[in-house]
Amino acid sequence: MRYLPLTSSDRAEMLAAIGAPSIDALFADVPEPARLQGPLDLPRAMGEIEVERAISSMAARNVAAGSVPFFIGAGVYRHHIPAAVDHLIQRGEFLTSYTPYQPEIAQGTLQYLFEFQTQVALLTGMEVANASLYDGATACVEAVMMAGRITGRRKAVLSGQLHPHYREVCETYARFVGFAVDAQHPIPGGEDLAALVDRDTSCVVVQNPDFFGEVRDYSELAQRCHEAGTLLVIVVTEILSLGAIRAPGEMGADIVAAEGQSLGNALNFGGPHVGLFATRDKFVRQMPGRLVGQTTDAAGRRGWVLTLSTREQHIRREKATSNICTNSGLCSLAFTIHLALLGETGLKRLACLNHAAAVKLAERIEAVPGVRLVNRAFFNEFAVRLPRPASEVVDRLAERGILAGVPASRFYPSRNELADLLLVAATELTTDADIDRLEGGLREMLS
Repeated sequence: MRYLPLTSSDRAEMLAAIGAPSIDALFADVPEPARLQGPLDLPRAMGEIEVERAISSMAARNVAAGSVPFFIGAGVYRHHIPAAVDHLIQRGEFLTSYTPYQPEIAQGTLQYLFEFQTQVALLTGMEVANASLYDGATACVEAVMMAGRITGRRKAVLSGQLHPHYREVCETYARFVGFAVDAQHPIPGGEDLAALVDRDTSCVVVQNPDFFGEVRDYSELAQRCHEAGTLLVIVVTEILSLGAIRAPGEMGADIVAAEGQSLGNALNFGGPHVGLFATRDKFVRQMPGRLVGQTTDAAGRRGWVLTLSTREQHIRREKATSNICTNSGLCSLAFTIHLALLGETGLKRLACLNHAAAVKLAERIEAVPGVRLVNRAFFNEFAVRLPRPASEVVDRLAERGILAGVPASRFYPSRNELADLLLVAATELTTDADIDRLEGGLREMLS
């Protein structure tokens, strides 16, 4: 078989060279529950036509986001992606290009990354942005580690309203990198994070809009953090919100970590995404990933270079600030094209459309007996309390072709006080007919 080029003797020779008794021994570090105990329950062999039919049958069991009323958010959002985005990123020079190691032959890649950085800095109200990270969660933990390098402190205070996936990524890194995480309990409402700051605290991490959709002004918290020598990290999971609310930089954020999926990047079954990262110019030497800069060549013509690339491939491993920056590619290009097509006026108008859709949705479902809106202020996502467990309501509505939102219990199964909490999102793609379906379904379900 051309896909299995090694013979049994080849494999035995390789195992002997590394001192492993068997191929199975190579997987000793994989926990036993995660290992397959036998072959998958699949046919041993099928023809191409049979495989296509089988896979198509399996795929037909999925409910596509655009085929039914869709109110799911919780960190990933369904927006309209202009056709020009996909058309342009599939051009050969973009689709097949890779890391710009040789700037003299990668000017196109470097130029759009420079434009991407400029857009992110303007959106976030910060002075400098990098050429992207994997996603919002990795951008968040990179911000925490950067704060530790800057302050020399080893503890991060995480808001209870931070997305649980982001918190879990921070906790995972903390175990191996060696910093402490003080994560607060996830309860919708205010919290006095400044009171938790001590001389070991490197940063306070908040999210705006937060996981439950609440929009806040963190200017006072930023001031109190700075008085204590602590950095404020603001996380944004719905980047489109910055077309309507105050930018993190205007609130005094020292580092902004964000998820850019909403612009140019469709849901795609959960990925890939694009992590945004911006900071103050004085911290640029500690910023992870790549930084593309503008220069001139010997003839005075404008050109682009990798001004900073503080990763282990470019400098000594122990001096690297990060070893991730592979995402400076198609996802960031899609983001850049979409935002360029919108322009400043289009971005603000799109943000207003999202907010208006969410306000209309909130008014309609809050009128359903037993439903209570939790938020005081929100952008395009909010939380409601239901008179019964939210997961039950969501499952029953899904059977009727309505994807009603995300139960908080999906993220916090052991927190009984959140069992009745439902996260509901609306975007420019939410129609009046969709809202009618959800309102009618809730009335019938909760009557």
